[in-house]
Amino acid sequence: QLNVVESGGGLVQPGGSLRLSCTASGFAVDYYAIGWFRQAPGKEREGVSCIGSSGGRTKYADSVAGRFTISRDNVKNTVYLQMNSLKPEDTAVYYCAVEGVGDGCSGYAELSSWGQGTQVTVSS
Repeated sequence: QLNVVESGGGLVQPGGSLRLSCTASGFAVDYYAIGWFRQAPGKEREGVSCIGSSGGRTKYADSVAGRFTISRDNVKNTVYLQMNSLKPEDTAVYYCAVEGVGDGCSGYAELSSWGQGTQVTVSS
């Protein structure tokens, strides 16, 4: 079973920063592409970022490119999403998921179920 748990969300002012964590249980993140998704109220869930198993392949949605950075710590079995220069439109529940094997960033949650997610609210 591929299970992930998100944490690190909170309330932040525009221009602020947050770091989200995605910790894997029951498997090693070394072998999988892990992605971050988000869902705003009344909107469809969308892909935000993904990192391949090697750590070298990364991808970002145009809306967050240059502001967000995805990384992984295989020793801690955790994938991070560093979010800088946050905007109100970044407000959403953020989820992580396994997108594929190896460097296969598919843009879909293929190999894990959705967890609780972590709420990010950007507001003055």
